[in-house]
Amino acid sequence: MPSRRASGKPTSSDVAAAAGVSRSAVSFAFNNPQRISAATRERILGVAERLGYTPDTLGRMLQAGTTNSIGVLLPQRLARTLENPYYARFLMGVGQVCDQEGYTLLLTPPLRESVLKAIPYAAVDGFIVCGLETDRGEVAELDRRGIPFVLIDSDRHEGAPSVEVDDRGGARDVARHLLELGHRRLAVLSIGPEREAVAHGSYGPLARRLAGIADALAEVGMAMADVRLAEAPVTRSDGYRAARELMTGDTPPTAIMALSDVLAYGAVDALQELAIDVPGEVSVTGFDDLAESAWFRPRLTTVRQPIVTKGRMAADFLISAIRGEAQHPHQTLGTSLIVRDSTAKPA
Repeated sequence: MPSRRASGKPTSSDVAAAAGVSRSAVSFAFNNPQRISAATRERILGVAERLGYTPDTLGRMLQAGTTNSIGVLLPQRLARTLENPYYARFLMGVGQVCDQEGYTLLLTPPLRESVLKAIPYAAVDGFIVCGLETDRGEVAELDRRGIPFVLIDSDRHEGAPSVEVDDRGGARDVARHLLELGHRRLAVLSIGPEREAVAHGSYGPLARRLAGIADALAEVGMAMADVRLAEAPVTRSDGYRAARELMTGDTPPTAIMALSDVLAYGAVDALQELAIDVPGEVSVTGFDDLAESAWFRPRLTTVRQPIVTKGRMAADFLISAIRGEAQHPHQTLGTSLIVRDSTAKPA
């Protein structure tokens, strides 16, 4: 009977020989990394990648039955993701359903900077896929493996349920609010890649929010070219840095629209440090309506999206798919404008 090596597929023994370690060390590298040094694990993973070796943990477990675990496939490193309190709210909703249905939850961040490489190592019955476009390799890989999945904040995908919020409508509402107050010198805090996403017709959540702002601007004869766009990752410190840059020059904005509450918090931090009154001199808005926004000072005007509900719905849809029940259609959840103290007429 031919060996696996004869079939051309590399084995853990091949990786061990090439890396100069035992087969146990190879197993530890993938399953119990705390048992070996970081340098040894990096060497083993590097050799495994070069040889094209992936342990099909998921396949082995599914052959034996189910894992009673669902995974959340994250687009960023775990530490970076957990900096954003949005994910705490989203995972709260997912966790509530897991508790009710007897499932455990596995967070699956990129492996060696690749979300695609992380998929084979996650022993789960299905995935909630956060913020990835449907034409990316991860979605094709899940399709190929026949793994149930639910898409969150992505385009619709045939054969898989998906959940999003009305990003475009929410952003249009908050932009209209500022325009109705009389603001015309506007700035937007967004994430860097979204400028390219809009140019290429992509409709991820932040691209939809920019499209909503463009809708409101068009109603008063303005365009996105009339708005300053500052690009920053979604952390409070990034919002701080971007807002400081926006306030340079002879004609700084009178209103800053942050496409997440976290960016808005950082913007207010920067303005207060610069002794600029919010909202007396500059209005600031967010998007999400995190719990902190109601007691932040000044209390933040923002767009409320049902984050916990989105997490619950994603987990419900995924567990239904795992159990072979009727597939749920695409769902778009509504948003609402919450006007608080961080916006006012321009001085």
